[in-house]
Amino acid sequence: MGMGTRQSQEKQEEIWIANAELARSPGHPFYQRLNELLDGEKFDPFVEGLCRKFYATRMGRPSLVPGIYFRALLIGYFEGIDSERGIAWRLADSLALRQFVRISLTESTPDHSTISRTRRLIDVETHREVFGWVLGLLADRGLLKGKRVGIDATTLEASAAMRSIVRRDTGESYEAFLTGLAKASGIETPTREQLARLDRKRKKRTSNKEWMSLTDTDARVTKMKDGRTHLAHKAEHAVDLDTGAVVAVSLREADKGDTTTLDRTLCEAGETVAELAGREAALHPQVKPKVNVKGIEEMVADKGYHSGAVLERVTKYQVRSYISERQQKGQRKWEGKAGQQQAVYANRRRVQGNYGKSLLRRRGELVERSFAHCYDTGGMRRTHLRKHNNILKRQLIHVAGFNLSLIFRKLLGAGTPREWRNLGGVLFMFIVSLFQRGQRPIRPCRPLMARSKANRAATRPPLAYSESCRKFAA
Repeated sequence: MGMGTRQSQEKQEEIWIANAELARSPGHPFYQRLNELLDGEKFDPFVEGLCRKFYATRMGRPSLVPGIYFRALLIGYFEGIDSERGIAWRLADSLALRQFVRISLTESTPDHSTISRTRRLIDVETHREVFGWVLGLLADRGLLKGKRVGIDATTLEASAAMRSIVRRDTGESYEAFLTGLAKASGIETPTREQLARLDRKRKKRTSNKEWMSLTDTDARVTKMKDGRTHLAHKAEHAVDLDTGAVVAVSLREADKGDTTTLDRTLCEAGETVAELAGREAALHPQVKPKVNVKGIEEMVADKGYHSGAVLERVTKYQVRSYISERQQKGQRKWEGKAGQQQAVYANRRRVQGNYGKSLLRRRGELVERSFAHCYDTGGMRRTHLRKHNNILKRQLIHVAGFNLSLIFRKLLGAGTPREWRNLGGVLFMFIVSLFQRGQRPIRPCRPLMARSKANRAATRPPLAYSESCRKFAA
């Protein structure tokens, strides 16, 4: 075998190439099934009808087809890509994704400026309608009930640096502010290290009432989940506790308390469930409804949402609340607050019951799962867009991708391409286990009973029987 050299590998590209000789991709099976679902539900005619008002009939630059644009945003969720630049690069690099968005090898994929321009032209309400369309798919398949919802919020890191904040009254930068403090303390020419030490020793550092970001005026100074102080936004989800589907999404200022943002998210979720119930009654009047006709009946949240005023308002919405109560010092005074007192005591009785405890556990499981999938593995924990309108557009389609993954977990056992890839290893282990079972006699699985440690060690069955039974039962 002769050794190749760099000079022998250099060659001149051909000017003409036959179409039949172009590289072909077999396509990713997950994206093939996703396209089959979207085509079967007539996704492209739906979004083209929604976006027709944003496109010129004759004049203008070549546009990005709505079906390609929304598929590109879905790729951001399924591939865990955080920015539109990353989505554009991945589209140009992958033959399977080209086939998913239906761009041939002789066509150019959209660059990030085309994707961002299309996003700016299409308004938030259109993105919200696409999000609602995906919820309709879940309702048709019995994956959305709408009776019990869990609400929680998380922080998203903003695309703005703390160094860029300025005072709201004078417009003075943060570094100039610290320099003034250093000179007042006797340091005429402070170094960067001295300014950092002075900033650490200050008792009150930054307040959103005094400071703002010029690059993103919607961002607020807040404490992140990992303890860092950063400019951030607040994302809030309303999740169906029966299926795990995200019913409503809202994006607010990070300094807004949970008690001030709950009503808006709960109302959006209630309107969505009512629309889905009406849609189901119109399409299938003779079939037993899958979406709760009475709308949201129970709402679950953590202790950050607990207050007498909130519980009283939720009661007026005719929704039973299950909100954890924070421990308070002393005895509360209820003079002139009979309605709040009644609502707090009723909520306390419900939370302390077995049913209430099970709902709180389910909230912690399903709501936190939606945050982990959408923002951690989904790649939106740090936003690369500015202003709430721009971020919310991508966030709505991002969470719609999460809802679509619920359908594919039911159909295929995998909600993302990475899960689909991991199924190959699971299948291999299953075949190996069946082969091992054929080599040695295996007793049938029996329920594991509570036994003492000594009895458990003495009567423990062989590994090929116990571990395989436990894994495949799960």
